[in-house]
Amino acid sequence: MGQEFKDKEEGRNSVQQFEEMLKSGETVFLDIETYETIIGQYMEEGKYSKALTACNFALEQYPYSTELMMDKAQLLANTQKFEEALELLERASLFNPNDTEVLFLKGTILSLTGEYEKSVEVLENVLMWSEEKDDVYYNIGLAYQSWGKFDLAIENYKNAINHNLTNENALYELAYCLDLTGALEESLSYYQQFIDNDPYSHNAWYNIGIAYSKLERFEDAIKAYEYAVLIKDDFASAHFNMGNAFMNLTDYQQAVTCYKKTLEHEEPNPETLCCLAAAYERMNQFELAISYYKKAVKLDSLWDEGWYGIGSCLHTQDKWYEAIHYFKKALALHAENYEYWLSLAEAEAQIGNIVSSLEAYEQASQLEPGNPEVWLNWSFVLYEQGDYTKAIDLIEEGIEELPDEAELYYRATAYLIHSGKYKEAFHYLESALVLNFDLHTVLFEFFPELETQKALYKIIDQYRYEK
Repeated sequence: MGQEFKDKEEGRNSVQQFEEMLKSGETVFLDIETYETIIGQYMEEGKYSKALTACNFALEQYPYSTELMMDKAQLLANTQKFEEALELLERASLFNPNDTEVLFLKGTILSLTGEYEKSVEVLENVLMWSEEKDDVYYNIGLAYQSWGKFDLAIENYKNAINHNLTNENALYELAYCLDLTGALEESLSYYQQFIDNDPYSHNAWYNIGIAYSKLERFEDAIKAYEYAVLIKDDFASAHFNMGNAFMNLTDYQQAVTCYKKTLEHEEPNPETLCCLAAAYERMNQFELAISYYKKAVKLDSLWDEGWYGIGSCLHTQDKWYEAIHYFKKALALHAENYEYWLSLAEAEAQIGNIVSSLEAYEQASQLEPGNPEVWLNWSFVLYEQGDYTKAIDLIEEGIEELPDEAELYYRATAYLIHSGKYKEAFHYLESALVLNFDLHTVLFEFFPELETQKALYKIIDQYRYEK
């Protein structure tokens, strides 16, 4: 812990020294280790532009450093500049043709560009020389997975795990591919063999716990994770995944216990803090939830889930103006998340910002047209404004997207009745009843008058009788 603090302090000092050099305009000679520290500090903070500036300065002073070329190539890849990254790695290979790290990075970037065959070829060459074979097998697996060759991906993930039982990335991707191909249930014996070989292996129990979690057999997963932490109490990943399993079982108090155990055995990170916050949020303990969401974004201001979590807690408490502020912060970081737009849209509608609300719903519809909630909520804002025509148009657009979603037909029925279009309304009502008869009660929410409800019930009951 003391060494880690010292390293972080040195990193901040190096960054400060570098930024003072930039301000003064004078080039100061720094050793290569200092530059590596500066670049690493910027990358950890997600400041890729500044990290790239540091790389360029460093390469001016150390033009033949393959380490710096790799740093720059990684940064270029992080910012989607794959061609430039690969050109730089080609140059690095000229200076050191057998550098496995250069080849490894080249292979992973080729996979990102969709050059899967070339990626596999490069990474398989790396296998002959690399000491960390599990990472190489894992990345070959990723290439095959992106290529859609799941059987070959599974084979390479298994090779990765055989070389290193603690490779969590390979474990997760293996379970994902097995689940995707419908082979996870029958592959439980694969996971069981690790336990049979060594019943006191915490990793073996953890592995099968992941498989059970993927199969949504959460009770079995919890038992496996419990064995893992019984053998190794400070096994943070097992505590964390057990917390996730309890969350799926809606046992939020137990989830809190697990997440807190996780934090006892590893440095706080935004993901664990947000999970802990979410558990408190589910229990309506909003002050505690917000405090942990705030801790998450303090650790990483780019962690959009933390900002959204704060907004969600405020939203549930009807603190609309404050919620909007945090939803917008989340969207500034991740504008492709339709749930963020949906929440913003509802909050804007609650304070009467109808235009902003409709714009937000439109964004959500473009991102996730297959979610019925988008069409139901969006059209309802127009319905409440008395604009039945536009509300009907929207719900019909939703039906085109989701022709098997019964609630959309019931909603169309309600809107059409309110606009006096009874013939069209009953056409949609008949379709709704065919799709899901039991859901017809949602209609009554739009017609509180007892007489109207009785009339509707007669029509619905007549359909049941005729059927």
